[in-house]
Amino acid sequence: MVDRLIVETSTRTLKWGSQSTPCAIGKGGAKPEAEKREGDGATPLGTYELRWVYFRPDRVPPPRTELPIRGLCHHDGWCDDPASPAYNRAVTLPFDASAETLWREDELYDLIVVLSHNDSPPQPGLGSAIFLHCCKYDETGAMKPTLGCISVPRETLLTMLRSCTPQTVIEIRE
Repeated sequence: MVDRLIVETSTRTLKWGSQSTPCAIGKGGAKPEAEKREGDGATPLGTYELRWVYFRPDRVPPPRTELPIRGLCHHDGWCDDPASPAYNRAVTLPFDASAETLWREDELYDLIVVLSHNDSPPQPGLGSAIFLHCCKYDETGAMKPTLGCISVPRETLLTMLRSCTPQTVIEIRE
């Protein structure tokens, strides 16, 4: 079991225990948590709890982990509208404010680890939907940047989750 996942944004590396993997971060780079804003594409620096894991049951089995897990459904979403009282919270779609669809056609959200960024309580405009999720590759085989999340290969994420407990945190640093 590991107590800390470490994302080194300068090298685009995620480490846990004695293992490491390349990772992608936001297309806007990394910013101190206090400077993070909705839609800036930046990954927030800081230390965050791993709240729970969503998995897409038609594509992956329930992950082996001590973290709480939830199967995704077609109606699952995440509110990204700073004007909504549900900002940076899970919502049911359709939703009457802007919300990201979690049940996607691509494989990015086959596994999602919800991080504790800006959630206790959410402050409007300071960033929403910061997750650890599956990566996407470009035509050259390089990992594509995210919109502020951290992403890794799906099989690596499944392996990593086996080492995570409710006490594990993720530290995102330069």
